[in-house]
Amino acid sequence: MTLELPPLPFDQKALEPHISANTLSFHHGKHHAAYVTNYNNLVKDTPLAGKSLEDVIKEVAGDSAKVGVFNNGAQVWNHTFFWNSLTPNGGGKPTGELASKIDADLGGYDKFIADFKTAGTTQFGSGWAWLVLDKGKLAITKTANADTPLAHGQTALFTIDVWEHAYYLDYQNRRPDFISVVLEKLANWDFVAKNLAGAKNK
Repeated sequence: MTLELPPLPFDQKALEPHISANTLSFHHGKHHAAYVTNYNNLVKDTPLAGKSLEDVIKEVAGDSAKVGVFNNGAQVWNHTFFWNSLTPNGGGKPTGELASKIDADLGGYDKFIADFKTAGTTQFGSGWAWLVLDKGKLAITKTANADTPLAHGQTALFTIDVWEHAYYLDYQNRRPDFISVVLEKLANWDFVAKNLAGAKNK
């Protein structure tokens, strides 16, 4: 099963002025595409080639001999998940069961936003900030480089990419501003709510 670069779930200009088409052309068209190409080359003609991306990530996590497969595979998965975490005219406060769960597990919306910003801002170097479901409860976590909740038995619900290539063309060194804009203007809470409902039904 050769992986293909999934298309963006929105037009390249749809997130402007918050994330530019220029950023997306590099981030999706170059960085994400390169991870797909590298992954396909690494698993070609191996037993991993016939397995789903999720299964491969879980299988090779922690295997020092398969670091390249993990890094490229996890980055393909993380980026696809990130694009779906965004939507034009998103942000604002979540509603329904997701809002209730945030209140119960994370101390309310305002605390959740503050803690999520802290996680993304304090991730040293490249990485990701995540909202996950862990043993039935919401948690905020961060991972370095290509690491992903998939490798830790957690269910990813939402993410923000805090690698410099995600924001530097638009925000330069202002990572906190980028994180704030995503949460306030672009977060796809419908996607998050579907992930939460899907996790509960497993």
